[in-house]
Amino acid sequence: MSSVKVECVTSEGCRIGESPVWDEKESALLYVDISGRKVCRWSSLTQQVQDVSVDAPVSSVALRRSGDYVITLGTRFAALKWKEQLITTIAHVDKDKANNRFNDGKVDPAGRYFAGNRRSIYKLEKEESIPDGMCIDTEGKLWVACYDGGRVIRLDPETGKRLQTVKLPVDKTTSCCFGGKDYSEMFVTSASDGMDKEWLSRQPQAGRIFKITGLGVKGVPPYPFAG
Repeated sequence: MSSVKVECVTSEGCRIGESPVWDEKESALLYVDISGRKVCRWSSLTQQVQDVSVDAPVSSVALRRSGDYVITLGTRFAALKWKEQLITTIAHVDKDKANNRFNDGKVDPAGRYFAGNRRSIYKLEKEESIPDGMCIDTEGKLWVACYDGGRVIRLDPETGKRLQTVKLPVDKTTSCCFGGKDYSEMFVTSASDGMDKEWLSRQPQAGRIFKITGLGVKGVPPYPFAG
């Protein structure tokens, strides 16, 4: 196996970075800052981040087969035209629940965009960390970002056995995805919300985006929304 390398690729941090998705066409990583109310795009070509501000907590972003992106915004599914920075509501749910919002969202192989207000997840290990965002590789193994655990772990979904652990320099790792030219690179989002000054002084890269190389495996490209 190659030597694993972890590097920070952004200079500014998110409050709660989440939902990383690789945009092959743009050679860029999409992700959201939930509390910061921003959809962000980091270019692997320029090493720069662009963002679009939104009017509510944004919990996920996905590619769209017809072009541009779709997002879950508050309790809305919305289309996002990047260049125009234009957001158009596609559907609105739970209008009568003022304090509710989508928590996460993913597109399935059939091109359907699923989002939920609550998540049920298996407890993967008896530790203080919480399993958060995840992705799969081409060998069918699961990669899980451990919130408050400062690491990403690779699991065999059939046996539950931990196969690999990659530690990161921040505690609040939130999600992960594969990307790069051949999907051999992994990108990990993180958060800084809830950290006091002393904690942040020990982990100044909290909330930033990290790239992991040398894992020796490749990921599965993201599915685009068919609508």
